[in-house]
Amino acid sequence: MHAIGVDIGGTKIAAGVVDDDGRILAQTRRDTDPTDAATVDRGVVDVCRELMADYEVGAIGLAAPGFIGADRATVGFTPNLPWRDHPLRDSVATALRTDVPIVVENDANAAGWAEYRFGVADGVTDMVTLTLGTGLGGAIVSGGRLVRGRWGVAAEIGHLRVVPDGHVCGCGQRGCWEQYVSGSALVRDAQAIAQQRPDRAARLLELAGGKWRKIAGVHVTQAAEEGDELAIELLADIGRWVGQGAASVAALLDPELFVVGGGLSAAGDLVMAPARTAFVEHLSARGYHPEASFAIASMGNEAGMVGAADLARLES
Repeated sequence: MHAIGVDIGGTKIAAGVVDDDGRILAQTRRDTDPTDAATVDRGVVDVCRELMADYEVGAIGLAAPGFIGADRATVGFTPNLPWRDHPLRDSVATALRTDVPIVVENDANAAGWAEYRFGVADGVTDMVTLTLGTGLGGAIVSGGRLVRGRWGVAAEIGHLRVVPDGHVCGCGQRGCWEQYVSGSALVRDAQAIAQQRPDRAARLLELAGGKWRKIAGVHVTQAAEEGDELAIELLADIGRWVGQGAASVAALLDPELFVVGGGLSAAGDLVMAPARTAFVEHLSARGYHPEASFAIASMGNEAGMVGAADLARLES
């Protein structure tokens, strides 16, 4: 059965028709205004209508950021879109005038599920996905089942508090894990050093046109790949925080595999090698506790739509 997967972002919507094996048969996209909920809804409806015109579809999966209700129909809260207790499933179903089953899923859950079913975690029963993007997203598969929690908002892994009274987080707390392992954290630290010690950050400043405020994550990765000492240190710091936090997660969930995705995963072993080392160093009962493996996500930007489609198909 073909299913549509829709990945809803802050400024664009990407959608595709996905077959039983996770292959995308057709794709489309729309740009959206993140300040206008109605335009986002219309964009979702438009991409579904376009794809349904050419394919027989048995289910629709909508991957949305934020808190998804346990009913798999409502977006309770999302930080980058104006949705609050928004009945997304019913809104889309009404506009499409269809009885095709529609399922709403958290976007990180959908991406993690795609890795579990069709990507680097194929054959693994217990895994955790860490998405190192602007923030830190997560997905948990335990015993072959996606963990959503009682109210549907499990796996908000970026908001585990790892530093009491640490950096202020957008969630309102301090010291959340994503304040130390995200693209935002990398840029914050790089810019701070460039402002205070421009001699140490000469290459980063060169790549950013001489302006410390313009330093971005891609500049750090490029400089590190060129051998720049500061850039390598900054990425290693990210990796160490990944490994330390993952060790705490392992004490709770005992996964076989950590899948690391998102923009920072493009740095490869510049992040992954220190992550693996720190994980082993901080693992409880070291020497006796089985050690999880680490792998870079393989599904890329299509993971959200593939995972959403597959979850909708399986649960229809």
